Amino acid sequence: NAGFGLDVSQPELMLRTPEALDLGDGALVCGCGGGEALRGHLPRVLDEAARLVLDADALNLVAADAGLQQRLARRAAAGHTTVLTPHPLEAARLLGTDTQAVQADRLAAARRLAERFGCAVVVKGSGSIVAAPGRLPRINPTGNGRLATAGTGDVLAGMVGARLAAGLEGFDAAADAVYTHGALADGWPAHRPLTAGALARRHAQDV
Repeated sequence: NAGFGLDVSQPELMLRTPEALDLGDGALVCGCGGGEALRGHLPRVLDEAARLVLDADALNLVAADAGLQQRLARRAAAGHTTVLTPHPLEAARLLGTDTQAVQADRLAAARRLAERFGCAVVVKGSGSIVAAPGRLPRINPTGNGRLATAGTGDVLAGMVGARLAAGLEGFDAAADAVYTHGALADGWPAHRPLTAGALARRHAQDV
């Protein structure tokens, strides 16, 4: 089947071409890799995905394109659920400001993003902020510096997506995933390296 593929080095990965995805079913996590190749797919993703998590490369592409920003802002009115998971630099790009301004008031930045795009937002960092329109923001109490490891943000995005697929609303999916993600790091054995792959496997075992 031309729509499917296999990565022999990581057979646990399930691969499909973007064209083969049914965007109205389940949840989609977009931006964990892909770079510029995502640009051509984002209009369809933003218009059609029923439950969507945008991270990393997808956030940077949206930040640089007013048309994509308009599509993102229209999703709530169409009944679609969206969660954005930016780190401070990505949040700054989306807001048209700089990282220093975001870090000076991360709570306000999260609220502004949530209101601007009508969706749930996680501004990642020490005490990650979870915000959404009409909801009281949360400052997450779990997590530590070991989550600065490359790829752990991708794991978080996947955890949010899994909760959306299970039926949680955007804010609740984000808040639960952020708390669990941090709690896994807090309980991580000191002698074991915390890698993205190990974190994902540990979460799968605990579910």
